[in-house]
Amino acid sequence: MTTSDLNSLGVLSKYKEFIKPNDLPLISMGEGNTPLIKAPQLTNLIEGNVYLKLEGCNPTGSFKDRGMVVAISGALKENKKHIICASTGNTSASASAYGARYGLQSIVIVPESNIAKGKLSQALAYGARIFAIRGNFDDALDLVKETRDQLNVEIVNSINPLRIEGQKTAAFEIIEDLGDSPDMLFIPVGNAGNITSYWKGFNEYYNFSKSTKKPNMMGFQAEGSSPIVNNKIVESPETIATAIRIGNPASWDGALNARNESEGMVDSVSDQEIIDAYLFLARKEGVFCEPASAASVAGLIKLSKKDFNFVGKDIVCVITGNGLKDPEIPLKYSGIDIEVINPSIGELKNKMDKK
Repeated sequence: MTTSDLNSLGVLSKYKEFIKPNDLPLISMGEGNTPLIKAPQLTNLIEGNVYLKLEGCNPTGSFKDRGMVVAISGALKENKKHIICASTGNTSASASAYGARYGLQSIVIVPESNIAKGKLSQALAYGARIFAIRGNFDDALDLVKETRDQLNVEIVNSINPLRIEGQKTAAFEIIEDLGDSPDMLFIPVGNAGNITSYWKGFNEYYNFSKSTKKPNMMGFQAEGSSPIVNNKIVESPETIATAIRIGNPASWDGALNARNESEGMVDSVSDQEIIDAYLFLARKEGVFCEPASAASVAGLIKLSKKDFNFVGKDIVCVITGNGLKDPEIPLKYSGIDIEVINPSIGELKNKMDKK
């Protein structure tokens, strides 16, 4: 089987030897094998070699598909009929899509407010049953945890270790594309499963002697939702970046372990810094991402202003989700109005001349 054939089969087939247990059903929607592209404007800005890992190119538009395919495979192996998750949006979209494809009923618990419509619309389209609770994501996850012993469902949040097994494969791909691990990896941190997964992946590839180094893990939370940074649960997290609006991360310990072992950091960025990075990516790099994804780049730009030395270093920023997940954000923050004109070349020319 060629490399191209393996790529088309998804992460369970391509990385079967690395995923435990290795006897799971080999299902796929073509997840993984996402682009790693050079970011020339960011490279010029910080004088390092900056790459963007475009996880929004997964089937449902976010990195969640990598772990979800493994979690769903585990549910099929256990003959489950229902899957359940708490979600701020992306997890619900991914779970509902894979559930629909493989005949599982998806149950989604969401906070009553502050859910991106692009994400919730996906879950609705895939036929999920959606329950909105009066509370935040952490309350939703607490409710999901209660179902473990009381309902015959498979929990597919990142507290399911199979999710971590799938998400770690993004680290493998980065090493394969670069020829080694990067010097630093910048990544958004919400529930902290992703930074935990990447670190696990980099460690495993290093131990298999397929890389010569491991990166500093540089995680970034939103200021209004930064429990790890402040070492304190945030009861009412607030940020424009809905995907990382989480006050009590399920993988808190994993994030601390990744930070400490890699000699990296977990810091925070403001909503304004996130929006600035979001617009920079769109207008300078041609990459349209959801606001939470821009936290990685916001962190890189923030550190560059503090005289961090990035010269000559290979740096990867993880772009976790597609911009269509939050369709209202550009309408609010682009600063551009839609101009109505008559179908006249003269009027169009006058408008264009005025800029």
